[in-house]
Amino acid sequence: MARYIGPKTKISRKFGEPIYGPDKYFEKKNYPPGQHGNNRRRKTSEYGVQLKEKQKVKYTYGVLEKQFRNLFEKANSHHGITGEVLLILLESRLDNVVYRMGLAPTRAGARQLVSHRHITVDGSIVNIPSYSLKAGQLVGVREKSKSLESINASLSSSSVHKFSWLEWDQQSMVGKFLNAPERSEIPENIKEQLIVELYSK
Repeated sequence: MARYIGPKTKISRKFGEPIYGPDKYFEKKNYPPGQHGNNRRRKTSEYGVQLKEKQKVKYTYGVLEKQFRNLFEKANSHHGITGEVLLILLESRLDNVVYRMGLAPTRAGARQLVSHRHITVDGSIVNIPSYSLKAGQLVGVREKSKSLESINASLSSSSVHKFSWLEWDQQSMVGKFLNAPERSEIPENIKEQLIVELYSK
């Protein structure tokens, strides 16, 4: 499966925020990359601002262009505000929910857990990171994987389960996707309306 594997700090500097999580290198150089990064005064066009927001969301959730476009079309066909529906669809992805439950410190790590068959949905192994969860489905760690050091380290170090749309049982290592989140519950700093405007051109 194709995915971005380039330098993550450079991407965070491009968008001016640590979109991959805490980053000590970003803290040192929190200005755009490149020779003139700290002194750039060029005004960005309206299209440039919209494109930058779309790229930020793609990198944040680890989705490539074609997949992102398909998600937008799906959101556009749903009832409701297209931009908000798009974010809710992204939040309902299995890899994102695994990350939100604290089983991995990053979305890339969560995607790897899913791809390597460590995660179950309703008791069955699912190895498709983009699998879209529905309200009431159970997401757990496969029995053989419950002793994995990376999972246990992540669970013990993260501020786990602070999301109202998720439930987590530490004993059984199974969580529940209670419902799709409201836009106000999604903590990411995203201006989704800019993406809608970009695709509406």
